[in-house]
Amino acid sequence: MSILAYIETSDGKVKKSSLEAAFFASELAKKLSTDSVAVAVGSASDVETLGQYGISKVLHVSSDIATAQGLATAVHQAAEKMGASVVVLPKSVSVDGFAARLAVKLKANMVSNVAELPDTSSGFKIKRSIYTGKAYAISEMKSANKVLVIKKNAVTPVAGSGKAAVESFSPNLSPADSAVKVKETVKATGDILLTEAEIVVSGGRGLKGPENWHLIEDLAKKLHAATGCSKPVSDMDWRPHHEHVGQTGVKVSPNIYIAVGISGAIQHLAGVNSSKVIVVINKDPEAPFFKAADYGIVGDAFDVLPKLIAAAGNYV
Repeated sequence: MSILAYIETSDGKVKKSSLEAAFFASELAKKLSTDSVAVAVGSASDVETLGQYGISKVLHVSSDIATAQGLATAVHQAAEKMGASVVVLPKSVSVDGFAARLAVKLKANMVSNVAELPDTSSGFKIKRSIYTGKAYAISEMKSANKVLVIKKNAVTPVAGSGKAAVESFSPNLSPADSAVKVKETVKATGDILLTEAEIVVSGGRGLKGPENWHLIEDLAKKLHAATGCSKPVSDMDWRPHHEHVGQTGVKVSPNIYIAVGISGAIQHLAGVNSSKVIVVINKDPEAPFFKAADYGIVGDAFDVLPKLIAAAGNYV
């Protein structure tokens, strides 16, 4: 029995969330006295470095697979080839599309939003985040095969040494696996992708207009952070829709989320409350966001941000 981690790539590199999945799989393998392997999909030159996170072998599908059904088939065949009874998936949009399909193919129990390594002292019990991060539940998995979708930042990958053995892998995809044809793929742009960022600086209507957004961008550059925005900001076309953070936009789980001039409507909170630390800057001391904040600054963004930008230059 092996533990299989699914690895996503972007721009020829393994995604940060996939490093978390790889490390989670290797730590689980240690608990179960087995080995951890991986299947990586997409062109990437660094898949052998997964060995630094405990992966012994990587099945590498060098071409992209565009459909959810195709990805489910590829990971299913990889699990069968490697004799894996547990598959660990990173949290992502594409995984959301195929995780349930994979579980059906494997005849497996599936648990999403996994918050920490399972308790295997008596059975296989999983702590998972529920109610958009407001509570936790314990789920016991009793099937022989299991699919775990880990929450972002559930583990902090620790790199060691070593390289994983890499084997080319070509899954046998049926016509049904590619019934949907992808005609165009438009990727979000930016130095740091919002979904992969460890720090996010997000702005709301308190910035008063797109002409002031350089303050958000300047702070983000100093902190090596991604930029986000509230829904009203994207609705008014101040910022592109792919930066909209919230229940109906992108859900993020960075180590630090900095909200500037955002009141903190429940829809926005639903997209950020998995963040490890939330910092709120707002001139309204009654802004609802302060109730969810770990740290808060009551002040005008146009006074506070220049000082933060200057201070960040001294410490980052």
